[in-house]
Amino acid sequence: MTDVPVSQQRTVAEVLAEFRQAVMDGRPWFIALLQAIAQWPLPEETVGDRHYRYLVGGEAFDWLLLAERLCEALDGFLPPEEQEALLFFGRPPLDITEEEFRRLIGYAKYRAHLNYLYGVVVEEVLQLVVEEDLRKDQLSRVWEKRSPPDAEAFQHIYGRGQQELLREFRQERGLPEAEAVSLAEAQEFTYWLFKRRVRWNDPARVASDTRRALAMLRRLEPCRTRAAGAVLQEPPSVIEVP
Repeated sequence: MTDVPVSQQRTVAEVLAEFRQAVMDGRPWFIALLQAIAQWPLPEETVGDRHYRYLVGGEAFDWLLLAERLCEALDGFLPPEEQEALLFFGRPPLDITEEEFRRLIGYAKYRAHLNYLYGVVVEEVLQLVVEEDLRKDQLSRVWEKRSPPDAEAFQHIYGRGQQELLREFRQERGLPEAEAVSLAEAQEFTYWLFKRRVRWNDPARVASDTRRALAMLRRLEPCRTRAAGAVLQEPPSVIEVP
C-alpha cells in the first residue's frame, strides 16, 4: 500500500515528527497531512486502548481513519474547526483536484482508497438504496406478509440472507461466532460482500447497481459524514477484486 521503497520507508515516529515540523514551519496542514499519509508504513496499529485498521480486507484504504490518527497526534496544533470539518464531514480546508490528491498520497494508497470508496462506502449505500426501494414497495402492499426491508435487501443484492452471509464470512476468515459486530468487522464484511457481488453477478447488473448507489451518494453529499473522498462518475478499472 505504499509507493515508497522499503529502504526509504519512515517509521511511525519519523512520520509524526515530520508532520509536526511541517505544520510548525507553516506548511498548509492538510497538504502536510496527505504527505504524512503517503509515508505512513502500517496497515493497522493499536494506540492506547484503540485499534486502528486502515486497510480493510488487505486492499481497501480508509484514509480518513489514518487522518484522524494523525490529527490526534497533533492535538492543539491544528485549527479545530477545519479538523472537525475534515474528519466528521469530509470537507478539506483546501480545494485540491483528484489528481493532486492522488499525487500527494501516492498511487498505491490512491488505488487502495478507491477500493474503500467503492467496496465499502458505495456498497453500504447500495444496501440502503435497495432497502428503501423495498420499503416503498411494502407500503404499497400493506396486506402482504413480508420480511423486514433490511433483511430482504441482502437477499435481493447477494442472493442470501444477512446472517447466513455473515456466518459464511466468519467461517472463511476463521472468526468466532458472536452476537455483536464491531465497526472493523462490519467494514471487512461489507468489503467481502462487494467482492462477492462483483464475482458472482452479471457485469451489467453490477454496473447498474453501482450507478444507482453513486447517484444516491451524490444526493446525500451535502449531509454525509465520514466521507471517503471524491465520488467518481463510474467505477474505475483500478478497483482490485482478486
